[in-house]
Amino acid sequence: MLKFPFMKFRKAIILIFILLAFFILIILGVFYAPATLFLKPNTVPGFSNTESFPGGKTSVSYLPFPSYMKPAENLPANRQANFHAGKALAHQPWIKAPTATDARDGLGPLYNARTCLSCHINGGRGLMPQDGKQLLFTNFLRLSLPGKDPIHGVVPEPIYGDQLQAQSTALAHQLRHVQPIYQPGDVRPEGYVHIDWQSQSFTYPDGRKVAMRQPKIRIENLGYGDLSPNTLMSLRNAPPIHGVGLIEQIPQVQIDALIDENDRDGDGISGRLNHVWDFETEQTVPGRFGLKANKASVRLQTAAALHGDMGIANPVFPTQPCTAAQKNCLKAPTGNDSDGLEINEKLMGLMVDFTRSLGVPKARNLKSDTAQLGRKLFYTTGCVKCHHPSFTTGKAPDYPHLSNQTIWPYSDFLLHEMGPALADNRPDYEASGSEWRTPPLWGVGLSQQVNGAGNFLHDGRARSIEEAILWHGGEAEDTKQAFIALDEAYRNALLTFVKSL
Repeated sequence: MLKFPFMKFRKAIILIFILLAFFILIILGVFYAPATLFLKPNTVPGFSNTESFPGGKTSVSYLPFPSYMKPAENLPANRQANFHAGKALAHQPWIKAPTATDARDGLGPLYNARTCLSCHINGGRGLMPQDGKQLLFTNFLRLSLPGKDPIHGVVPEPIYGDQLQAQSTALAHQLRHVQPIYQPGDVRPEGYVHIDWQSQSFTYPDGRKVAMRQPKIRIENLGYGDLSPNTLMSLRNAPPIHGVGLIEQIPQVQIDALIDENDRDGDGISGRLNHVWDFETEQTVPGRFGLKANKASVRLQTAAALHGDMGIANPVFPTQPCTAAQKNCLKAPTGNDSDGLEINEKLMGLMVDFTRSLGVPKARNLKSDTAQLGRKLFYTTGCVKCHHPSFTTGKAPDYPHLSNQTIWPYSDFLLHEMGPALADNRPDYEASGSEWRTPPLWGVGLSQQVNGAGNFLHDGRARSIEEAILWHGGEAEDTKQAFIALDEAYRNALLTFVKSL
């Protein structure tokens, strides 16, 4: 029997085994290695120290307590008094007219909130009801009919308008849990909104499960008859308001450079502008504020909230929030002063200046190894295709502290098609029923600490950043799938990075 001369070929055999092992590792790497191992040159830009200061020189500390309502760090001393006066106006509740306090009366008579900051608690997100027993409070329901309107963006529901007002100044409403008996001249609230959460679960390829939910809207006690059978509804949660002054100062040309409406580069992302009506200049302009980019400026957004959310007649929207079908609402006493307004230009200007001058929290632990790995994954999975990292603000003569700042909002402020799961099927100006503006991410990791609200996305359905990612679809589907395919440690690293912003 012949014996194989093993010793003679030992080195060759060992070399074959080494090469075989090497090729196996390559094959495993192709299928299982994290994206960071296959980065193309210049795919991920080098880290800049300015990333730790998302609001540039406006950036504020999150110590001794996190808040989205701190004044910009570089706010000039001579503007501090006006900032705090505007903050007080945003805090103090409006009351029913008429009263001796003519500077604060005129609430409603139909409304959703008594103050700006009762919805934007501590400047942050609204708190969603936890079950169907609770009424909607720091959130509201948009209404409209199919179609578009070049001035208002939507076609209002004929009886209830474009927003359901769940509060009224009627005593019977205020005492609804004790004596809900309305008198003939009372202004009834338009209806009470409840959310019945529909639960579901997502399972990663590695077996880990994530609980998810989506809202089912239920309206009770409609005050003025049935809604039109064609009514479109959209649940909205109040978003945070920090940094909006900086967003306003981004030159339009920088945002325009990110538009790819016809997806010329073939990456599946086709961000586009929403063109909206400017009620003061009376012309169509690009929108960049609001969940569907349907507001042109901080001033117009503030004025719309005063009118629609609180029923306060103001220099931009000088009417009451009543439709022609709501006769008692139209006849109700107003808080109008001699100028025919319930808040004058000076006071509204203080509120606008306060909002514009809110600082952005500094990033936290951004330089840690885990956050830096997550940063690389944020780029390589494609998150940056919509959440554009950085801009430079222009020169703002009236707001020098907002001028020429390098900022890191992580948004392109454009509309993107987000798929059927997030669609409200309610067009707004040029935004379709499945398009949403990319929300900024700066300060997002502090949301829970700021006011206890961990409610993300337009309707507050997501109770975590991870759940919000898993609801993404449409243009973001490939990026979501790239996130899902990551090992759990890499998913957590990406989430750590987002929470550090």
